[in-house]
Amino acid sequence: MNTTVRKRILLSGCEGEDNGYNTQLLYFTCSPLTSDDRYLFLITDKGGSPNVMVRDLETGEEKILTRNENGIMKSYVYFDCNPGKGLSKASVCLDSVRGIAYYIRDNLICRVGLDGCEKVLAEVPADRVTAFTHVSQDGKLLCVPMTSARALDYDPETEGSGLDRRPVFDIDARVQAENLSSWLCVYNTETGELQYEKTIPKCWITHVQFNPVDPEIIMYNHEWSSFDCGIRRIWIYDHRKDEIRRVRTEGNDTLGDPHGYSRKRGDWVCHEMWSDDGSIVIYHGGYENGPAMVGRYELASGRYWEIALPDDYNAYGHFTMDHAMNLVCDGYFKFKDDVKIIRENSTDNGPDPHKKDGEYICKVIPDWDKGLLRWIPQCKHESDWLGQDAHPHPVYAHAGDKILFNSRSGKYVKVYCIDVVE
Repeated sequence: MNTTVRKRILLSGCEGEDNGYNTQLLYFTCSPLTSDDRYLFLITDKGGSPNVMVRDLETGEEKILTRNENGIMKSYVYFDCNPGKGLSKASVCLDSVRGIAYYIRDNLICRVGLDGCEKVLAEVPADRVTAFTHVSQDGKLLCVPMTSARALDYDPETEGSGLDRRPVFDIDARVQAENLSSWLCVYNTETGELQYEKTIPKCWITHVQFNPVDPEIIMYNHEWSSFDCGIRRIWIYDHRKDEIRRVRTEGNDTLGDPHGYSRKRGDWVCHEMWSDDGSIVIYHGGYENGPAMVGRYELASGRYWEIALPDDYNAYGHFTMDHAMNLVCDGYFKFKDDVKIIRENSTDNGPDPHKKDGEYICKVIPDWDKGLLRWIPQCKHESDWLGQDAHPHPVYAHAGDKILFNSRSGKYVKVYCIDVVE
């Protein structure tokens, strides 16, 4: 298979660059597709300000569901935007079973269905900033992570850098030094009533995910950890017991990987996600002064499996899963004779140690016990990686037969689809 010329199907976004607009998938912590794979929920700035759009994949019809006219609201990743005004692009998540999208607009927590009828559920306090939200599998609860607004209080003109003018100061260090908090705010999706609010001191939370089979359990993160990233990134909150525990600890009891790398606090870890049955957490990252890796944690046994990637697989990427626990990745992989594109991507540098110059969408089949990954390249995604919206963030369709991803190889971000090749 020649992955350099394989056909990518443009699902949404203009064919040309004239009079164009950006269209992107929802963040990968939720599927952008309804459970029957018919309706695709997207974020588009067609017409100016970003809004939530749905595309009928059978008819090709597209419909704007929201009515935002105030640009982009300031939140995690979208630092240099409007405080309390506009659509929070990071906030959009989907209840795939019921076809209901949740989002924050003008600091209002809202929901909208396929019929376009918006309902306001609650309001974000003015002294807080938000990030990526999540809806429970049963559709009854919405978790909105919030952090003290002071964490992102800065002047983008004098204290910002890069394409997104993100803060030049260490945000997590400020959170620690000034004893700032984050909150897990859980709302009833019908009434908007706040069910509970869990305070997490000295923490900057940006990712939350309900356990798929037990919404009393929420996985959350410490973003851009200024120290001990290898053991501070991933946490689990059990609301039933009101208990918190870290997911990844230090130790040399890792299973599977024949190289025998131990887990250290100086490692880099990110992009955690649940398995369908809520028993497994998948994550990836890199060993301190070592190669990249992908890991698995089993809640019941407390065991870890981690697989080190080849040394030359040093291109940043994301791993997500299908329902059979096969992975898909937008980085790391390369052919031995590949000549990497020289790309200035300093505008999107984060705390991770890997370059953002990955080129391929790959299906990845893990054998955790043997410490093996089988990489099956699908196509080149051709994205420039400049800014969060241009990250491919590939996700499987529910049926596992297609992969959807973002790409910007010209002026605009567009959404593409490929059939999975085995």
